[in-house]
Amino acid sequence: MRVVIGEDSVLFREGLAALLATAGHEIVGRADSAATAVAQVRAHGPDIVVLDIRMPSRDEGIAAALEIRAWDRPTPVMLLSQHIETRRTVELVAGGAIGYLLKDRVLDVDDFLAALDRVATGGTALDPEVVTRLLGTARASSVLDALTPRELDVLALMAEGWSNAAVAQRLFLSERTIETHTGSIFAKLALPESPEENRRVRAILTYLDARIDGARATGSS
Repeated sequence: MRVVIGEDSVLFREGLAALLATAGHEIVGRADSAATAVAQVRAHGPDIVVLDIRMPSRDEGIAAALEIRAWDRPTPVMLLSQHIETRRTVELVAGGAIGYLLKDRVLDVDDFLAALDRVATGGTALDPEVVTRLLGTARASSVLDALTPRELDVLALMAEGWSNAAVAQRLFLSERTIETHTGSIFAKLALPESPEENRRVRAILTYLDARIDGARATGSS
């Protein structure tokens, strides 16, 4: 893949560039600010852009990601951070082709490269801690109430970006059982088959939106 890296820490930026180059990817742009990263993406049209969220302000990377994703031909974005920022993050998740991983929790190079590939091809890769913070501690009173605890477990892992096979491994269930659960989830959320919309993405968005609305209603951040 052709990659642009936006990261204000020169050591982390160059280390990441070396890692990706070793894995066979081409680094077409490096930036130490969000504005420069946006310019690099416009200039080079990469397959994916990797952005630090704080460069150096609190959500400068998120603002850059939102700008990039608003273009007519948006570029997939992988956000990396030492912090969890919930402001405006749902806007990015709603568009798909987004990753949000915590730097300190990326412990396996192969897993990171797989997540990068998944995002570049239109998928998602969300750290479980990010999902937990997005959801808050409140339980939304919504259509999600119709789901069983196991179905909510399945949907939460789907929100992190895992395939049915990966969800099955993490829940120690068969892939056929996961397929049954996802079918039930789609039915309970009233998501019929459609040639124009991805039911999996729509289910994830329903989940995140409902949970976040519930957290807001009770004052959670």
